[in-house]
Parts: sequence; C-alpha cells; structure tokens
Amino acid sequence: MDKLLQQIEKIGVLPVIKLNHPERDAAKLAQALTAGQLPAAEITFRAAGAADAIRLTLEAAPDMLVGAGTVLTVEQAKAAIAAGARFIVSPGFNPEVVSYVLSQKVLMLPGTVTPTEIEMALGYGLKVLKFFPASVYGGVKAIKALSAPYGGVRFIPTGGVSLENLAEYLAVPQILACGGSYMVKESLLEAGDFAQITELCHQTEEIVRRYRA
Repeated sequence: MDKLLQQIEKIGVLPVIKLNHPERDAAKLAQALTAGQLPAAEITFRAAGAADAIRLTLEAAPDMLVGAGTVLTVEQAKAAIAAGARFIVSPGFNPEVVSYVLSQKVLMLPGTVTPTEIEMALGYGLKVLKFFPASVYGGVKAIKALSAPYGGVRFIPTGGVSLENLAEYLAVPQILACGGSYMVKESLLEAGDFAQITELCHQTEEIVRRYRA
C-alpha cells in the first residue's frame, strides 16, 4: 500500500475518466495518457462499461496505474477488483464498501469533507482520503483547516481541480495528489482528440514536476 501511495504522490494527478466507449477508446486513451507522462487512470463507474474499461486499459498498458472511481456498492467494487483495479475511490464514506475493499487488501480512498467523516475513516485505519467535491467544500482553505486537528491525514482533492489552480493544491504538504477530469473531458473523447489529451497531460506534468521530485 505504501509503495502504491508513493506512486500516486509522484504522479501527482489522477485523471478521472468516464469512458463511454471502452472498446473504441481505452487503448488510445492509455497511449495518450502515457505519452503525456501521466500514466494513471481513475476509471469511474458513472459509465456502464467501467469494469471493461479497466480491463481493456490494463491490456493496452499493463504498467499504468489504474483504479476505479465513483464506486458506490460492494458489487461495483468486486467488478473493479476483478478487472484489475489497484485502488478504489468512492465519492462518500460507505462502510460496507470500505470494509469489503480492505478485506481484499486493495487501497481504498473514500470521499470525506467533514471531521465526522474523517474520523470514521481513521477508525478503519485510513489516512489518505479523497476530498470531494473540493471546490464546493472550500478547496485549499478547508484542507488546511482540517489538517490542523488531523495532522496525520493526507488528502486527494477532486472536483473543480484545473490547470489554473493545480499548483495551489500541490503546494500544500497535506495534499498527496489531486484528481482531475479536465485533461480527459468527455468532449475530447467523443471527438477522438487524443493529441489534445496528451498535450493537457504534458501541461499537467510540468506543474506536478515543480512539487513532486
């Protein structure tokens, strides 16, 4: 787990992806992300074929760091893990999902925004947490405030992260990494503009490099 978290920290940004056409796009997207020096993907269960998308992405790029996002149920967690997901992300804190994922020895990153939710996560031994939706719940200011009483916790803010504010987030020591969808927008995928995806990944990686050795 520690090595996986170190890998996430080094990558700096997890692309959050809704892949509507995995058969068509998974391999091309994996190539675009890797070419842009952002070899990671949080493939969300907001699309029906998420498990297939995880599997196909890993078939195309076995060395990529691929996990599942928007995991709301134990059944989705099972499907994601069976497809090869190395981490599971949920928008909120669902004890059933958390317990199942931890029982499978897979990294769990539940969504939290309040002290109560953070303390629930700590009760399960979790110290790296998704902060979602970041922009709605106070962004950097909120994370800094929460870090005062919860100094051992690190966050992965997602929701409202952009090229324009990425540096502000990554400069905060309590932020392990960020999640973002701006480089993998549905409009870019539908247009097949993988060159632009690669370019946005390059721009992201240039910012990450300033804050991650």
